[in-house]
Amino acid sequence: MTTTRLRLFADYFQLHVMDEDAEDDLGEAWTQEAVSDGLAVSRQTLGIGTAVDMDVTVTVELLGRPPGDDSDAFDHVVEASIEVPTGRIAVLGCTDYLPDAARFEVPEGFVRVRASRTNLANVRLSDEEGYDDPEGMEQVHLRIWPAPHSAPAVIKRWTATGAAGRAGD
Repeated sequence: MTTTRLRLFADYFQLHVMDEDAEDDLGEAWTQEAVSDGLAVSRQTLGIGTAVDMDVTVTVELLGRPPGDDSDAFDHVVEASIEVPTGRIAVLGCTDYLPDAARFEVPEGFVRVRASRTNLANVRLSDEEGYDDPEGMEQVHLRIWPAPHSAPAVIKRWTATGAAGRAGD
């Protein structure tokens, strides 16, 4: 297992996880449902929705197998598959300069990405004191492992009222 911590600018309320050579356009993938789910999916790129359009902390974990269910530790959890023909994933804010993006080695082929977001009730906006402290920032935990392609899933949903609940409840 490899763990890396990043701080990224979630411009337009999103982060991207993608094959380093992907040219997918997520414009049409951000449907009303995708915005609600916090997940836009194309073949080689995922858009991970965020609650803010400012810096977020991001932890990237590379795993050899699927992680266990730890959704109780997070506010909102989604996952989806992408194809990574180059064997290198880039993780970045959607307006970041791709050549400068953090890159991670993964097996070529399909990988599964679980995006778990937390601290949503404590997020401070840029005009609030403490917005730049980790305690006031949205935290995104990305877990990536090799897996056959499967449908996107909302494992746990954060509601606009701030009450978290499992998808399907």
